[in-house]
Amino acid sequence: MMHFLISPEELYHTIADVIIIDTRFELLNPNKGYQLYKEGHIPGAQYFDLNGDLSAKPAKHGGSHPLPPSDTFLKKLAKTGVDRHSTVVIYDQGNAMFAARLYWLLDYYGHNKKYILNGGYQAWKEAEYPVTSVVKRPNKCLTYQAKANPAMVVDIEGVKALQNKEDSVLIDARSLERYLGQTEPLYHKAGHIPGAKCFDWTAVLDEEGKWRSKQELKEYFADLDPEKEIIISCGSGVSACMNYLALTALGYKKVKLYPGSFSDWISYADLPVETKAE
Repeated sequence: MMHFLISPEELYHTIADVIIIDTRFELLNPNKGYQLYKEGHIPGAQYFDLNGDLSAKPAKHGGSHPLPPSDTFLKKLAKTGVDRHSTVVIYDQGNAMFAARLYWLLDYYGHNKKYILNGGYQAWKEAEYPVTSVVKRPNKCLTYQAKANPAMVVDIEGVKALQNKEDSVLIDARSLERYLGQTEPLYHKAGHIPGAKCFDWTAVLDEEGKWRSKQELKEYFADLDPEKEIIISCGSGVSACMNYLALTALGYKKVKLYPGSFSDWISYADLPVETKAE
C-alpha cells in the first residue's frame, strides 16, 4: 500500500489518536458534500468544504479554485483541533480528488503526519464500522503557525516560460476527452494548454476505484523523466493533486502544481488553446 494511505481497519484501531477530516464534495452540486456529512460520517470527523475551506473565492484570473489565503486555511486547521504534531486522516466518498487537494495543502504548509483513507467513506461503511450524524465540536487549538512552500507552485508566467524549457514538462490530469476539447462541462473554452501532455488522474486507480500498485503507477508514468521539473495541472488545480500523490510516492522530487490550471489559462483571452494530442 502507498505510504500516504491508511486502511479502514487501521483507522478504526487508532481513531482516538487522530483528527479526521471529511472532504466529500460534488463540483456540479456544491452543497451535496456537506449534506452527506450531516447525514452520516465517521465518528469525530470535521468537514472541510472545497469552495469554502480549500479554495479562495474565484476572481477574474487565478482559476476557479485558487489556493485559500494562508490565514484562513491555518485558522480552519486550528479550529479543527489540528496542531503541528497532529496525525490527520482525510477521507472522501471513495478514492477521490478532494482528499488529495487537502493532502497537498497540508504538504504545502509542511504538515508531516497525514494520511488518506484508502477507499474513503465507502470502504469504511463496507467494513461495517460505525458512522454517526452527530457533529462533534472540535477541540480548538489557539493557533497553527506555518509558512507555505513557494517552491511547490508555479503561476501562469512560470507556465508560459515552460514553452522554451527543455528540462520541464506540463501534464494535464483531466480526461482525454476534455484534454482534446471533445467535451467541456465546466468552462467556456475546450482543449488544453499548448505543450501539455495528458495523464488522466483516474488512471491512478483501478477498476474498483482502489489505488494501483507502485509498479503499475511506475508503468503509467514511465514517459516522465524524474530529473525534469514536472508541472501538474488540470481544470482548477484539484484533480492534479491525485497525480501529485502518485508521482511523489514514486520518488519524483521536482513536482509543482499550477493552481490556476486550465481555468486560469483561459481567463486570458489572448492565450492559445490546443486540441491535438501532444
